[in-house]
Amino acid sequence: MNIQLTAPTRARATIGMPSSKSITNRALLIAALSGDQCQVLHPALCDDSTAMVEALSAGSGDINVGAAGTAMRFLTAYFATRQGVTVTLDGNERMRQRPIGPLVDALRALGGRLEYAGNEGFPPLRITGTRMHGGDITMPAGVSSQFASAIMMILPVLGGGGILLTGDIVSLPYIHMTAAVMRDMGADVDITGSLVTVGNGYQGSAYLVEGDWSAAAPWYAIAALLPQSSLTLQGLVADSIQGDAHLMQLGRQLGLDTRFDASGATIDSSHFIGCCCSAFADMASTPDLVPSWAVLLCLLERSFRMTGVGTLRHKESDRIEALSKELLKLGYVLKVEGHDTISWYGEKIPVTAHPVIDTHDDHRIAMAFAPAAVRFPGLVINDANVVSKSYPSFWRHLQEAGFMVDKLAQ
Repeated sequence: MNIQLTAPTRARATIGMPSSKSITNRALLIAALSGDQCQVLHPALCDDSTAMVEALSAGSGDINVGAAGTAMRFLTAYFATRQGVTVTLDGNERMRQRPIGPLVDALRALGGRLEYAGNEGFPPLRITGTRMHGGDITMPAGVSSQFASAIMMILPVLGGGGILLTGDIVSLPYIHMTAAVMRDMGADVDITGSLVTVGNGYQGSAYLVEGDWSAAAPWYAIAALLPQSSLTLQGLVADSIQGDAHLMQLGRQLGLDTRFDASGATIDSSHFIGCCCSAFADMASTPDLVPSWAVLLCLLERSFRMTGVGTLRHKESDRIEALSKELLKLGYVLKVEGHDTISWYGEKIPVTAHPVIDTHDDHRIAMAFAPAAVRFPGLVINDANVVSKSYPSFWRHLQEAGFMVDKLAQ
């Protein structure tokens, strides 16, 4: 589905935010590990959570999770613990390019039986569930926090153990998110520096999934680009376990106020300042915010430098490459400095009247560029349905906020 967007002069709406897919997939896995003693309330309804539910329901055989990265990593650990069960776990072509070696190595150290069914270090995997053991392991933490999270979640059913994380720990808030969900579902977890210690067992409980702060990023961008806007995002909580709640602080730097009541968060841009000073930020802990925030700062013509973005090369797309290509269509020349830094210091080129944005099969890219319709009326987004991965109702919600969203003939 290709769409054309036209923005209103201001946005005022109440939006029912999707539940967090990151929290949902953790809670679903723990519920399965506990023998369904735990109940997951208000789970996310999107492609990633559907992939997790279907794989857990299938239980064996050939399982394809498509583009669901959390499902691939978490299910790899889960099926390794299922004694007597054999699965071949695969994904789409992009998934076969996303590394999984550190997780496989860690599972083997705990007695897991896993083989690569294709290229060494990458999916697909042939997993033979066996009697694994707990204990202490060391694993690198510089590729994906999901590797550590996957091991953390299975340790309670293996008798507990410790994980010493080596190197630069990326996306640390997601490891703390995993620990928070585990604690709420009855496990004993401690994180001290780079050492994660996990106790034995889960206890039956009901777990309520909170709204998705990652999905709030384009709404903060819309509020910043349309002064005098007011957007209420239902389901978001101030004391969130999600690292991407850092959006509140990023927004505050631009003069966006965030207020909370029982229904959620309201973003108010009546005091928006649009500061022209440069922005410098380490985004290693909040990589999912980078696409929306980089696009926003360019649209505000505010120069910036973001470090800690190297993990974006291993997402649903190479997000650094995708951002560079698509921002260029809007006239902004993004600079890539080494492996983990991007910047923009005002360099621009002429741009056509109606740019066409390609989403690179990536939901975050699609949502990050949607607010650009404020500066580029008639902006076209190709393959817009990719938002179903995490936020299927995004385009409908844009309409509720006053945007015109027209489907184009293909």
